[in-house]
Amino acid sequence: MNQSGTDKYTLMTTMPVPRLICSLAVPTIISMLVTSFYVMADTYFVGQINTQSTAAVGISFSVMAIIQAIGFFFGHGSGNFISRRLGARDYESAEKMASTGFFCAFICGVFITTLGLLFLTPICQLLGSTETILPYAESYLGIVLLGAPFMTSSLVLNNQMRFQGNAVYAMIGITIGAVLNIGLDPLLIFVFDMGIAGAAWSTLVSQICSFLVLILMDRKGENIRIHYRNFTPKPAFLKEIVYGGSPSIFRQGLASLATILLNVSAGAYGDAAIAGMSIVTRICMFTNSFVIGFGQGFQPVCGFNYGARLYKRVRAGFFFCIKLGVVFLAICSIVGYIYAPEVVSWFRDDIHVIETGTRALRWQLITLPLGVWVILCNMMLQTIRKPVRAVILSSARQGLFFIPLILILPVYLGLQGVEMCQAVSDLCSFLLAIPLTIPVLNEMKRQG
Repeated sequence: MNQSGTDKYTLMTTMPVPRLICSLAVPTIISMLVTSFYVMADTYFVGQINTQSTAAVGISFSVMAIIQAIGFFFGHGSGNFISRRLGARDYESAEKMASTGFFCAFICGVFITTLGLLFLTPICQLLGSTETILPYAESYLGIVLLGAPFMTSSLVLNNQMRFQGNAVYAMIGITIGAVLNIGLDPLLIFVFDMGIAGAAWSTLVSQICSFLVLILMDRKGENIRIHYRNFTPKPAFLKEIVYGGSPSIFRQGLASLATILLNVSAGAYGDAAIAGMSIVTRICMFTNSFVIGFGQGFQPVCGFNYGARLYKRVRAGFFFCIKLGVVFLAICSIVGYIYAPEVVSWFRDDIHVIETGTRALRWQLITLPLGVWVILCNMMLQTIRKPVRAVILSSARQGLFFIPLILILPVYLGLQGVEMCQAVSDLCSFLLAIPLTIPVLNEMKRQG
């Protein structure tokens, strides 16, 4: 570990920053795009069944977000610590943290599965299921919940590999699972006539396979090996996970709550409104996946160089990602705004779904490029251990702004209030991110 760690340290602290970020970002971008594409493909194939099935997948997304929140909490919490310790050449602490994050996530996943299955019906109702959507939501979510332990621990392995600068191994594990899901969806839904249950089984099987591949990838190359003997659930390690992972669990947890409120608000206007908003959410996830993937390529660079006190390289990487991300999302926004009806109709050929989805998508695309600043600021603050600022910013879009807005705007603007809520939240989050991040960047400029 020491020799390979030394080689990795030299690479991360001396290679030109743009080239280094690009080399790390390409695998993560591929992982994000493939993962987002399989979510979109899932929505597309389910959309061929009926509007209620499309809405049920959207309803279930809230629980998926909670499962992901747990995985990102332990994955980012342990991964951020690992990258800083590798930058400081403390390999023993990094090895202990890797196993601690992994096993804690798996245990939490088992707890989620048990709790979710015991209270399946009330959970689906709480998430916004109407009477017509409820049977589909129960069928889909009851199966998907079985994969919670594998999803949480897979996310930990994926993020730990990224933060070590070994994103290719993470990409292989995630991509294999996503491709398998895309292939199984039409087979189980249509060929075996399993309907929405087929989509759920497809998701479960792909998650288990992805988990097994990631375990195998963990044994390759310079990755820190997961061993139970290194499982160290001591307060010092758990404290670091909380500091590094809190922004993720706040962001994902509030996203889940926001999705529930969105579904409830949209449900007042019928199943088609829920389906339309669900489709728009997935389209924007796919578009943002490029920026998130690029940011994930920046995070190990940020962690290593911040741990090595090379602050100039941290700033250079941050602004490089900002410039590239804004240009990309600006182009996507223009094209998407023009062809919004056609894009929504790919997923569900229902005039009411298309009308709602088109309006909501156009509102979202207006502010989409502003999200680059918010995403990158949040990733940097989280990685360099600025937990208070990172938690505030990660809570902003879905918590501080979206939740109040989704309760207020529909009262005065009706369905239009539901459709424009995300865009207003993005603008407010952007304005908040400026004073939270600029002082930190200026401090690094003075120090480095």
